This record gives sequence, C-alpha cells and structure tokens, in this order.
Amino acid sequence: MPATCNVVVLLSGTGSNLQALIDSIGLASDAAHPARISAVISNRADALGLQRARDAGIAARVLEHTGFEGREAFDAALVALIDSFDADLVVLAGFMRILSPAFVRHYQGRLLNIHPSLLPKYKGLHTHQRALDAGDAEHGCSVHFVTEELDGGPLVVQAVVPVAAHDTPQSLAQRVHAQEHQIYPLAIRWFAEGRLCLDEQGAMLDGKRLPASGHSIRL
Repeated sequence: MPATCNVVVLLSGTGSNLQALIDSIGLASDAAHPARISAVISNRADALGLQRARDAGIAARVLEHTGFEGREAFDAALVALIDSFDADLVVLAGFMRILSPAFVRHYQGRLLNIHPSLLPKYKGLHTHQRALDAGDAEHGCSVHFVTEELDGGPLVVQAVVPVAAHDTPQSLAQRVHAQEHQIYPLAIRWFAEGRLCLDEQGAMLDGKRLPASGHSIRL
C-alpha cells in the first residue's frame, strides 16, 4: 500500500456517504489521514454528490451511461477514467449501476460497497420496508468487498440497529444512514492503512480472517 491511498468514489445521487468520508479525512486528528479522495465520478450530471466534491476541492467527473451502447462499453470507459486517477481503492457510494463482471474483476480486492441491510439479508432495494414487513428486531448496514454476486461479497463491517415498534421505513432509514456514515469511513481507513485486504478465502483484518458477518458494531 502506498504512503497515500488514492480513492475514487462512484455515486449517482446526493453523496451523503461521500460527505462523511470527506469529513472523516478532513477531521483526522493526526492531520495525516492515509487516504486521499482523488476523484468523484457520477453517471448522472445532476448528482448532488458532484457539488460536494467540487466544494471540497476534489476532481468531479461525469460519465453518463446513456451515451454508451450497453453496460460493457460504459464500464470499459469508466475503468479508463478511474485508472487515470491512479486509484488504489474504488468506493461505491450510491452508484446505481449493476457492474459488469469485467469491471469487478479489474478491481478485485480494491472495490468496496455499502448496503443498507444486515447482509446476507435483503439484497437489492427497499431494505427498510422489507425488514419491517418481516418483523425483524434488528436492522442495519454492511460494508463489503464487491464480487460478481450482487451484494454478495465478503463482509467487512456491519452496524446493527434495533428496530422500534413505532418505526417507519423513513425513521429506520434515518438511523441506518447515520451508521453508514460511521462504518464506511472506518472500513476505508482500515484499507488505506493496509490493515484490510481480500484474499482467496475472504476478508482479512490485521492478518486475521474476519467472520462471515464481518466486524460487528452494535448500538
């Protein structure tokens, strides 16, 4: 791992997790955070996250998927753009695209995502409503390495949030989002420090294999 870990963030929307990462790097008490956000890339020109990047002095780029014939062509152009920023780590922060196998293989072991459920529960969309419909006592969010299986890569860290009797999808989402903003910067710092990696058998932290559920943080 180089002295500074170059991070490229991909997003499609508001970029709240991007802002949490910007804040965590900017507020590092040692003033020498091991990560640096080299660029933010969006497939949507109207994504608020792009303005968050510009406000922080970070390169902001748009690569609209509508200009390409098929997912593979878009992903090939996206790889070229990411690699132009010498990315050591690619972070998905609300990037609303299903990535092609070739893209995932290119960034094997250096591609992270955050998902609003306690994976392997509730892959895909509408996770908060699904947790409530199931009567779950706990919900939360998960950071994981990305593999070709949708929302199925090895888990790094999860934050567990209790579900209250009066919860709505909106109230539950608000509490889960607050925890996303804690655990995603944590996982990214672990990677930037060389403490977190992926090998053939799963995610490793400080030379030890993480459990199938990842590192768990309970509230």
